[in-house]
Amino acid sequence: KFATQIISDDGVTLGTYSYSTDNRIYVGYEDLSPHLVNALIDTEDERFAEHSGIDARALLRAIVKRGILMQKNAGGGSTITQQLTGLVFLDRTEKSYTRKLKEAMLSLKVEKEYSKDEILEMYLNTTYFGAGATGIHQASKAYFGKHVSRLTLEEAAVLAALPYAPSALNPLEHPIECKQRQMLVLNAMAKHGFITQDAADEAKAEYVYLTNGRKM
Repeated sequence: KFATQIISDDGVTLGTYSYSTDNRIYVGYEDLSPHLVNALIDTEDERFAEHSGIDARALLRAIVKRGILMQKNAGGGSTITQQLTGLVFLDRTEKSYTRKLKEAMLSLKVEKEYSKDEILEMYLNTTYFGAGATGIHQASKAYFGKHVSRLTLEEAAVLAALPYAPSALNPLEHPIECKQRQMLVLNAMAKHGFITQDAADEAKAEYVYLTNGRKM
């Protein structure tokens, strides 16, 4: 049983999360592919190492795009930590400013209690990746039939793309859309210095072999 409890400074329990490993394999940070870690950070939260739970710059950019430019795909400006707290501690059906405030407060607390590696580990083990796969190990098995530690760069870019829209980008059902998103992930990794542009171009040209017998 994996359990996490967040308690405020005055002793009030802000949130409790229990996670059973009976039907899901929990993967430790040390077993994660470095390609996957880098791809995820660059895709979901490029200033993950710098912020304390909330990325004010990303949040402001999302507000401007949504409020002024009216861009539907502007994103919510949520950090990985915010996504984690929203996923495991809060009511997912609640869509309100109150929920966002709770999410922000919990994120600051989580960042004080846990290391960045631990937060990434929890996030990857609780996020839905499509195809009925919750958790990164299940996703790696569902799509590639391999342990997450053995992911190649091109495979890691596929998995890092999925939290954005896990059903719509499921490579088993939507390979074209997934390939397009994978290429965006690889280009962004090159742009931000996680890999070279040559490495990105090579990964984009490589086939990804899926568990349904197809290649993408």
